[in-house]
Amino acid sequence: MAGPLTALRARRAPDPEQAPQDTGSPGRRRAKGRGKGGGKGREKGREKRKRTGIRRFFTWRKLILYVVCLFALLIGAFTVLYYSIDVPEANAQAKAQSNVYTYRDGTILARTGEINREMVSLDRVPTGVQHAFVAAENKSFYQDPGVDPMGIVRGLVNTVTGKGTQGGSTITQQYVKNYYLSQEQTATRKIKELVISLKVDQRSSKEEILRGYLNTSYFGRVAYGVQAAARAYYDKDVDDLTVGEGAYLAALVQAPSQYDWAVASPKAKRLVTQRWNYVLDNMVDMHWLDPAQRKGMRFPEPVAPEPAPGLGGQAGYLVDAARNELISSGVSEQEIAAGGWTITLTIDRAKQRALEKTMRQGLDGSAKGKRARADAAGTQGGAVSVDPENGHIVALYGGRDYTKHYLSNATRGDYQVGPVFEPVVTAASIDTKARQKPTADRLSAVRSTARALGMDTDSGGFDTEQSVNLGLMGSSPMKLAGVYASFAHQGERVTPSIVKSARRGDETAGQPDAVGDRAIDAEAARMITRSLIDDGRPDAMRAVRRPMAGKGGVSDDKRAAWFVGYTPDLVTAVALFGEDATTRKQIRLKNAGLPRVTDLWSQYTDRALSGIPAAWFDDGSGAIPIPTPTTPNEP
Repeated sequence: MAGPLTALRARRAPDPEQAPQDTGSPGRRRAKGRGKGGGKGREKGREKRKRTGIRRFFTWRKLILYVVCLFALLIGAFTVLYYSIDVPEANAQAKAQSNVYTYRDGTILARTGEINREMVSLDRVPTGVQHAFVAAENKSFYQDPGVDPMGIVRGLVNTVTGKGTQGGSTITQQYVKNYYLSQEQTATRKIKELVISLKVDQRSSKEEILRGYLNTSYFGRVAYGVQAAARAYYDKDVDDLTVGEGAYLAALVQAPSQYDWAVASPKAKRLVTQRWNYVLDNMVDMHWLDPAQRKGMRFPEPVAPEPAPGLGGQAGYLVDAARNELISSGVSEQEIAAGGWTITLTIDRAKQRALEKTMRQGLDGSAKGKRARADAAGTQGGAVSVDPENGHIVALYGGRDYTKHYLSNATRGDYQVGPVFEPVVTAASIDTKARQKPTADRLSAVRSTARALGMDTDSGGFDTEQSVNLGLMGSSPMKLAGVYASFAHQGERVTPSIVKSARRGDETAGQPDAVGDRAIDAEAARMITRSLIDDGRPDAMRAVRRPMAGKGGVSDDKRAAWFVGYTPDLVTAVALFGEDATTRKQIRLKNAGLPRVTDLWSQYTDRALSGIPAAWFDDGSGAIPIPTPTTPNEP
């Protein structure tokens, strides 16, 4: 009986004439399937499978389309920014305020911030000096549209990634930053700088822009503009500057505090001399300077500075140390010079008074007779006292008077350290074994340890066994106080810090931690302390009446005498330097050997810790004191 089911089965039955013939095994059938389009079908299937998921969005055509769209968006965004950002009013430095520096208890130490500027027309600036600035900062200045796109990209990337603030800005961009914007290093400010620079270049002549740049740049020594700089560095008007002097001022703009010849370290003097040569060589390349004239030029050393009023005595040294620390932490010199900051130092007034009294009496108080006074005049003193627990500088002595001796003896690093470097050499040996550090040789181990402890290892003295053994490298009382504070702090690196806080309105300058990563193994640091207790002078121990560790000595060239010592709660580096009172050149010390510098350390430490119970050194267990040659007493 035929029904719906039978009809359905009939429709499903294959037509015998159209059915494929089975001509072989399954393997052979697969082989036949690869012919006549079978392979192409599978290839298309594989292509479809490859383009599944995220891969389907990244064909070559689509990538090109994405790039075109991205450029279109960037151009659109820039167009919007270009028409939405106007050239603002000048940020008039007339609004600049004083900076207020205080001791850690809030007592005012000093006020600074008076703007030193005299605007001049471009025709007063010699053509060679104009060309020196262009050669230093922006050789394409006279041809470019006011911006360097690649420089802007570098600046934005460096700012966003935290790799620094240098971005190859043109003279126009620097003028815009100085005159219209702030010195803050943010992506927003850099975008504004780019747009405004383009507009300023269109609206103003190159001469107007160069004049503005020269009159708004900061040169250090509280000097804004090339006229004030000419007065501050060469004691002459800008009209009278030579090409060589102009080249130095052009080189100075990059890092005014670092490149100021009066306070520059040997390394900084080498760097600014190199940049001075770079400026002059660029002038020759641009056909602005005759090669024969260039060959005969010599570096023109600037005159000694005249310190700002109100910074006499130790105030100027303290303010300079704080400024340099802020600059190192990322606050620009222009931002500081613009004023408005309240900067609280870590200086303890009582300890500062004790250090000043001790150094003053030690240097001048005992000088009797003509010869003694002459010896005192040829001796400079410097000292830094640090709390090893937190790295805070509690007292600093930079010299007899900031207004008479501008270069701080507390931070200068041009005198040999002599025997006080021996503990670093010992620490390198112990630490290498304790931490099983791979080293190429002994010298590299010493250099690595010195760097880890905070010393500058790029200025020479680490190249030979003799120089290392004799301590022929230069360093400062501040650096050495940090090295010995690291020994006292169980091997963790202590970087002396003088800024407790810095605020301007709602803005706060971020300060790095003074106590950082491990410099040497903790047991190595304790072994150094034990050896320095045994090596310490008994007269110093008796004078301070408490456990102490220290090392002193006279440098190999007899130009410096050092004593760096510490109790569990105070580290102090004291140095005496031989310096000609007239020429400021280094000379051999007279009547200022180890006993004298040790006595200065002992007197200050006794005064600074008067009334504070004696503390014991710890051997690492937290219970057993390290033996000392004398029994400590309460002061």
